[in-house]
Amino acid sequence: MQKPGVTIEASERGAAVRLGGKLGEMTLYMQVLTLAIWPLLEQILAFFVGMTDILIAGRMAQGAERVAVLDAMGFGGYVGWFIGILQGAVATGVMALVSRATGARDLKLACKGLGQGLWLGALAGCAALILLQAGTVHLIRWMGLTAEAAVEAEKFIRILAWSGPVSGAMFTVNAALRGAGDTKTPFLAMVVVNLVNIGMSYLLVFGPEPWGGRGVEGIAMGTVTGWISGLVTVVVMVGIRKSAALQWSLEGLRFHAETMLRIGRVGLPQAVEIAGMWAIHSYGLRVISGLKDTGALGAHFIAIRLESMSFLPGFAIAAAAAALTGQYLGAGSKEMAIKAVRFSWMLTVGLMTVVGLGFVIGREWLIGQMAPGSELHADLAGPLLVVCAITQPFFATCIILKTTMRGAGATRLVMGWAFSSMVFYRIGVLWLLSHNGWISLTGVWIVLGMDLVTQSVVFTRLHFKGNWLNAHV
Repeated sequence: MQKPGVTIEASERGAAVRLGGKLGEMTLYMQVLTLAIWPLLEQILAFFVGMTDILIAGRMAQGAERVAVLDAMGFGGYVGWFIGILQGAVATGVMALVSRATGARDLKLACKGLGQGLWLGALAGCAALILLQAGTVHLIRWMGLTAEAAVEAEKFIRILAWSGPVSGAMFTVNAALRGAGDTKTPFLAMVVVNLVNIGMSYLLVFGPEPWGGRGVEGIAMGTVTGWISGLVTVVVMVGIRKSAALQWSLEGLRFHAETMLRIGRVGLPQAVEIAGMWAIHSYGLRVISGLKDTGALGAHFIAIRLESMSFLPGFAIAAAAAALTGQYLGAGSKEMAIKAVRFSWMLTVGLMTVVGLGFVIGREWLIGQMAPGSELHADLAGPLLVVCAITQPFFATCIILKTTMRGAGATRLVMGWAFSSMVFYRIGVLWLLSHNGWISLTGVWIVLGMDLVTQSVVFTRLHFKGNWLNAHV
C-alpha cells in the first residue's frame, strides 16, 4: 500500500538511492548517528556558553543583589534568543538549499548558498543590533523588571547586542556545512567560542585590575569575544580545506539575487514564526515577572537552562535528520527521507525521556549549582523540573518533526500550526488565568506543557499525512 504523500516512483527509488561521499557508504542508522554526534557536542558547548554566564552571575553577588542579577541575566538570555531570530531563519534557508544541492550533486549551487548565507546572516545580526540598541529601555520597561534588575539588564544587553553580526554569520556558515554533511567543523568552531567565552568572562568579572570587576558587562564582553573568535575560526577552516566540496569562491561570495531569494523563501516564514514565538514568550515572561513570588523570573530561567540539557541530544539528532531529509529529497527519495525522520524520532524520544528522569532525581543538586545556597530559587525552580520531565516525550516529538519539516522547506506549514497552538495556550490561557490571579510559576509551566502536548499531536498527524514532503526550495 502506498504511503500518503509518497509517490510510487520515489518509493521504488528509495532502496537504490545512495548519497555522495562517506554517507553513501553507511546504513541509514549510521548516517543519523554520524551526523548527530558533532552537533551534539556542539550543542553541549553552546549550552556551556549560556551556562557559564549564569554560573558566574550566580556567584558574583548575594541576597537581594543576586536576585536582581539573576533576573537580569535571565532576561538577557531571552534577548539573546531575539538576536537569533533572523539568524536562525537565514540558517534554515541556507541548510535547506545546501542539503538539496548536495543531494543533487550540484556543488556550484551549494557554494553559492554558503557565500550568500554568510552575508545574509551578518545582515540579520546587524538588524538585531540596531533594534536592540534602540528598543532595550522600552523592552525592559514593558517586561516589568524591578529597578535593580532593570539597571543590570540594560548594561548586559547593550553589549551583548554587538554579538549579532558575528554570531549571525557564524550560524549560517555552520548551517551550510551541516547541510553538506560536515558537522565536525561547526563543532570545532564552537569549542573556540566556548573556551574564549569562559576565559574572558571569568577574567573580566573575577580577574585582577584593570581587567576584573566589570560585573554583568564583563560577562557580555566575554560572550561577544567568544563569538568573534568562533567566526574567524570557521571562516579560516573552510578556506584552508581545499579538498572539501563546500568552499569559499568569488562566485559564491558575489551578490546573487536568485540564491538569496531561494534562501529567503524558506527562511522568511521561519523568521515570522520565530518572531511570533518570541513575542508570545515575551507575554509569558511578563506574566511571570508580575507574579508575587520574589525571584520568579530568575527561577524560571534557571529551570530553562537546566531543561536545555534535555533537548541538547534532541536538537543534535534533529539537525542530522534535517540534513538527511534534504539530501534524500534532493536525490529523489521520499521514502528514505521518511525513514530518516522516524528513526531519529524514536531515538530522540528515548534519550530525552531518560534525561527528564534525571531532572526529577537530581533537581535539588542541579539548582544548587546554578544558585548556591539559595533556598528561594530551589523552592521555585524544583517543581518546574518535574513538569519538564513529564513533557519530554512531547517536546522531543515537536523538535524532530518541526525541524525536519523545516529542513524539507515546509516552513509555512510549521509556522501556521505552531502559531495556532501557542497563541491559544501561551496568550489566551495565560491571560485568563493571570488576569484572575489563578496562576503560579508552576502553573505557567503546566500551561506551556499543554502547548507542547497539543503541538506534538498536530505535527504527528501532519508527518503521517505527508504533504510536507512536497515543499519547494
